[in-house]
Order: sequence, then C-alpha cells, then structure tokens
Amino acid sequence: MRILVTGHQGYIGSLLVPMLTGLGHQVQGLDSNLYERSLFGSAPSPVPCLRKDIREASLEDISGCEAIIHLAGLSNDPLGDLDPELTLEINFRAAARLADLAKQAGVRRFLFASSCSVYGASGADFLDELSPVNPVTPYAHSKYLVEQYLAGLADDAFSPTCLRFATAHGYSPRIRFDLVVNNLVAWAWTTGRVYLKSDGSPWRPFVHVEDICRAFAAVLEAPPACVHNRVFNVGETTENYQIRQVAEEVRRTVPGCMVEYAPDAGPDRRCYRVACDRIFLALPAFRPQWTVSDSIRDLLRWYTALDLKQEEFEGPKYSRIAHLKELQRSGRLDRALRWT
Repeated sequence: MRILVTGHQGYIGSLLVPMLTGLGHQVQGLDSNLYERSLFGSAPSPVPCLRKDIREASLEDISGCEAIIHLAGLSNDPLGDLDPELTLEINFRAAARLADLAKQAGVRRFLFASSCSVYGASGADFLDELSPVNPVTPYAHSKYLVEQYLAGLADDAFSPTCLRFATAHGYSPRIRFDLVVNNLVAWAWTTGRVYLKSDGSPWRPFVHVEDICRAFAAVLEAPPACVHNRVFNVGETTENYQIRQVAEEVRRTVPGCMVEYAPDAGPDRRCYRVACDRIFLALPAFRPQWTVSDSIRDLLRWYTALDLKQEEFEGPKYSRIAHLKELQRSGRLDRALRWT
C-alpha cells in the first residue's frame, strides 16, 4: 500500500515508518522537521519525504496515495496552551484541509492520531468510545474537532478511522521527555528523584509507542468495513494508573531513588480512565505488547546506554516548548512556527 505519513520525523513516526516499510508498504513522509536536531540515539533509515509544513500540503503531495496516516501537529497540552489560536490552525484547520485534499485526490483511507485527552476531566469511572467527552485544553479540543470533521466526510469512497491513544511512553529516536513515564524515569536516573509536578492523584491510561505503531498497522491491514468511520481507544484497560502509582513503580525500578513532589504540586484536572475493548473486538489480531513496568526498565536501559543528563532532557534540545522557543529566539522560526 502507498502511504503518506505526516509528521514522520516525530516521536511516533520515527518508529512507525520503519515498521510499515518492514511490512512491505511504500511510505512517503511529510514533515516540517521542527525537531530534526532532537535525535536521541541513531536516526531511522530515511524514506522519500517532503520537508513541508502540514499547512502547506497540496493536492500534488498526496496524489497516488492509498492511505494517509496523520500524525503532524502540536503534540501536547503545554504546546497547545502556548497559543490556542495557533493550535487550532495547525491541529484542526490544517488537518481538515488535508482530509479535504485526500478525499479530492481519491485517497480511500485516512487514519488520524487522536488522543484520550478528549475525555479531559472525567473522574475515575471507566470510559469507552460512547462516553461523553470533556476536553479541557486547546490540544484536546482540537483533536475532537478533527474527529467530528472526519466523520462528516466519511462515505463509500473515503474511510476515516480515529485512534484515541492513551498517554504514550517508551523509547523512540525522537523521544519526548514531556510524557509522564519517560519524564519520571529521566528524573530518577539523572537526579535520584522521581519528581512529580502534580499531586499524582489523576488517573491516566497508558500505551507504549511501539503499540501505537502496531495499532496503525493493524487498522491498515483490516477489512475496511471493520474500521470505517470508527473511533477506537488504543491501549490496554489494565494499563490505567494514577500518576503516583507510576512514580512508585519508577522508584522500585531505578536503584537508589526516592519520590519527591514539587513545592507547588497540586491536582491536575485532566483525569480519566479508559476501556479498550472495542479495538480488540474489531481487530482481534491486535494486542498491546508492552506494560508501563516493561517500559520503565527499557527506558532505564536506554538512558544508561546514552548517558542521559538532566540538562539535556530539561533543556532546549529535547523539551518541545524550550526547543521551539530557542528556534524563535535564534530567528530560524517565526511566531507562527514557520521556518524563516
């Protein structure tokens, strides 16, 4: 299958593209390469790609593709809060325009990387895909807007699938240290402290980045009728934890560390638990292979091997916000996050 992957140089894309090519798919990437200098380990093998902002994608860019996997966008709540209007421009309007172009070009399948953050402030009850959503950040709101837009485009010739991913974790060559598991292990390894910036009470579902990639591959290989115009929570129902439970697991795994709360640590209104039965019924060949505990041990191995330092993961090389602000200060990136 000929597949366009937007954001192919990012945290997920750096693992997804090699997986898809290994399965025999023909992959082309499209990425503005905002984080090209944020490599952690060895770069994945290159594929044909366009260095291009998703807002500038054209009909020519996607002609001939049979499927699009849309990953590109501002990737988390803090980035979304930085400029809510810009978040809507990149995460919603550019995604909607890409979907319009895809339908016009005859692309039959459109896979969208949504997020369980659309559930927002929902408490401790388990939620499924029919539960009410309650997004509390511009990032989460933008994800839900795209889901709704894609549903309105679906017909016999255009088949969207929205994958609501649990909170991602695990190693990638374009690692994100803003993700809670990755971040807590980094603090523990570099400082001896499992440093919590909230009170640790919120519930979150978790899924390993490799299992995210497997979910995309499984949707591509499924009969279209099984995934047409459907929304799936992606994770494992047993992998819902309070943040403080994750912190305790890190403490048990990383030698000689202790849990510490920031002086201003308070409750986080983002609190949700999700059930993931629907995707297993629709795609019986798919099942996540990683647990949070497995990932903590693997991250510790990577951090040790690559000699991670605190000033690196907290600094502008790897911190998404700090990296973008550094590019803006240097004049390489404008206020709208376009290369100058």
